[in-house]
Amino acid sequence: MKITNKFKLPQPFVNVAKNPNYSKGKAHISATGLLNSPKILALMKKFDDDLEQDVMDMVPQMMGTAFHHMLEQGFDNENIIEQRFHAEIDGWKISGAVDLQVVEQNGLHIKDYKTTSVWAVMNDKPEWEQQLNIYAWLFEENKKEKVQSLEIVAILKDWSKGEASRKPDYPQQRVVMVPIRLWSTEEQEKFIKDRIAKHSACEFAMETGGNLPDCTPEEMWEKPAVWALIRQGNTRAKSLHDSPASAEEAKKEAGSGYDIQIRQGERTRCKDYCLVNNYCQQYRDYLEKQA
Repeated sequence: MKITNKFKLPQPFVNVAKNPNYSKGKAHISATGLLNSPKILALMKKFDDDLEQDVMDMVPQMMGTAFHHMLEQGFDNENIIEQRFHAEIDGWKISGAVDLQVVEQNGLHIKDYKTTSVWAVMNDKPEWEQQLNIYAWLFEENKKEKVQSLEIVAILKDWSKGEASRKPDYPQQRVVMVPIRLWSTEEQEKFIKDRIAKHSACEFAMETGGNLPDCTPEEMWEKPAVWALIRQGNTRAKSLHDSPASAEEAKKEAGSGYDIQIRQGERTRCKDYCLVNNYCQQYRDYLEKQA
């Protein structure tokens, strides 16, 4: 992949971007790769020589890495920092680096750092639960010891003290601890095997010239279309509805002076964050349909 610097950032930014310190080791796939869209990974591998990414778009990732490096300096006898585990299942070697293992009297607790947004901790993030349970499985496969709990340590980039004072449901501090549900070993293994099956099928399709499996709405960060009830002359919606029938009913109840406006959905990841959208037939078909 080619790294560009269209906004003329200082050369150290470019140097860091060209020399990432992340590695999945000798594993076939990492825990985060296992959670990624099989189609995206397959297309990135196929078109790697043709892809390009600008340094500016990599800054958020660099910020997260910088926080990880800083917190690595806080190790002690009760805290194990950045340990990578490997294990094999269904012929695939899986790896994952656990940010923090806290050793307490009742056992070991896994924590993962996320440099993220306030929105992320105020809404469901199923991928956090999935990732940490893969880590728990990897740990238990290697250490033959049960994990006692899982937790996200969320460092909020856009936290506002003013918003916290005005809104009781807003995070009340800049760093938030988010408890994560710990699955049974059976749940963990089933999930990992299901993800391996999806990646295996995609790789086989790529090698044999078959049709790649489509990305799911979740993988595309898809926002469905909504119908907005708007007072005439305003732009802000009085209410949003998931069907025109629901919007029409609300319009009748609201009385005269209201219009219904459709707000088209979008596939946010495809549009703004997918490096292989130009090579994706699924996205091209979507754009044609939208047009």
